[in-house]
Amino acid sequence: MAKRTPSAQELHRRAVATYVKAGGEESVQRVITAVQSLTKKLDQWYARQLVDLEVTAGEWAVVTSLAKAGEALTPSQLAELTNVAPSSMTHRLDKLAERGLIERTPDAENRTRIFVSLTDAGWQLFSVAIRGSDVVESDVLQDLSDDERGELARLLEVVIARLDDIDA
Repeated sequence: MAKRTPSAQELHRRAVATYVKAGGEESVQRVITAVQSLTKKLDQWYARQLVDLEVTAGEWAVVTSLAKAGEALTPSQLAELTNVAPSSMTHRLDKLAERGLIERTPDAENRTRIFVSLTDAGWQLFSVAIRGSDVVESDVLQDLSDDERGELARLLEVVIARLDDIDA
């Protein structure tokens, strides 16, 4: 007889119990383990989505960095934002440029500097990906009311604000 795959909820309960048994505070472990489980599941879905869009995770990091910046960035800035070596960034930019998703423009004031920006096709790819993600993300949150979603967001933002205070 095939072994039943445990549900996400069951895996969460087991993990929390294990961490508490090892000395972790239950309320902390419930929150952190839930966030980690949610992140893991969403990351798996996002990885499949990127395959469907024919974009690597590294290329997606460049596209999202440019979209969030709202302005052209230098390759060095992009390398820093995406935590890669400048040589790796050059390769990523080459691939994205070949697909027409980004454009490189020389700086008018400093001809040795290049600015990178999304093309219309790059923005379209970003928009398609975000709309696709929103469907799954909305499904994950469907059992929460708008007020509950707002409160969950507010609470997580409080926790995120503490991240800068912790020297991990």
